[in-house]
Amino acid sequence: MTGPLIAGIELGGTKCIALLGTGPADVRAQLTIPTTDPGTTLAAIEAALDGWEFDAIGVASFGPLQLDTGAPDYGAITATTKPGWTGTDLVRRLERRYAKPIGFQTDVNGAALAEGRWGAAQGLATHAYITIGTGVGVGLIAGGRPVQGVAHGEAGHMRVPRAPGDDYAGWCRFHGDCVEGLISGPALAERFGCPGKDLPHDGPQWDLFVHDLGGLLHNLVVTAAPERIAIGGGVITARAHLFPRLRARLAESLGGYGSLASYAGELEERLGPPGLGAMAGPLGALAVGLD
Repeated sequence: MTGPLIAGIELGGTKCIALLGTGPADVRAQLTIPTTDPGTTLAAIEAALDGWEFDAIGVASFGPLQLDTGAPDYGAITATTKPGWTGTDLVRRLERRYAKPIGFQTDVNGAALAEGRWGAAQGLATHAYITIGTGVGVGLIAGGRPVQGVAHGEAGHMRVPRAPGDDYAGWCRFHGDCVEGLISGPALAERFGCPGKDLPHDGPQWDLFVHDLGGLLHNLVVTAAPERIAIGGGVITARAHLFPRLRARLAESLGGYGSLASYAGELEERLGPPGLGAMAGPLGALAVGLD
């Protein structure tokens, strides 16, 4: 393979992945590192990069992030639910050590860019990637680029109507019962008393999950009508049986409205897992570096 060689860093809430390559067909090295405190985690990542030769670095990180290149804290993690990581400098630390060009984006925007470059969203101008793991994030691409205003979007923290009788207060320490506060991995563990991976495959707990995620999907579709929506992350990766339920919930919620009536009939193709599977996130870091 030819092209720039990228050191990609995907920073996740539970684990980080560093990889060296040019794309999915050319991954030359890969290392998984537990996400602990910033000092320990970043030192382990740097130990890997120190042994690699590369042309640029791509960082796709959990957030929130400061993406405004004119801001004094550009390249840092801002106020986050991840203990100990608020204010952590990422870009400038790596610049000082490696003196290489650095691309910097949210992990979900990175995964969405990878899906557009190599995955199930190739050739599409408007598409989205949702991750459900330690947190909930939404990466939205329009015109081939991530949608961003004053700051990057935080659609994982939108509020949705609650299911009748559901009085769980929510896990998010900022918003309580936002979507992240209801369906992220830590929320499921607190809400139901065991990790999501241990919940019964057909348990009634997933009724609430489908209801709450369905609310996010409704809002995303009526706002942007993405040509495709990929949903990945640790919570849903092993729960492919939920996709038909999510499609049915979304179609019912859209209610045959206007131009979205035909959209609701196309959800088998429009809503599903990422084409890159579990590699969408790590390859997102390569895509950010290539950009």
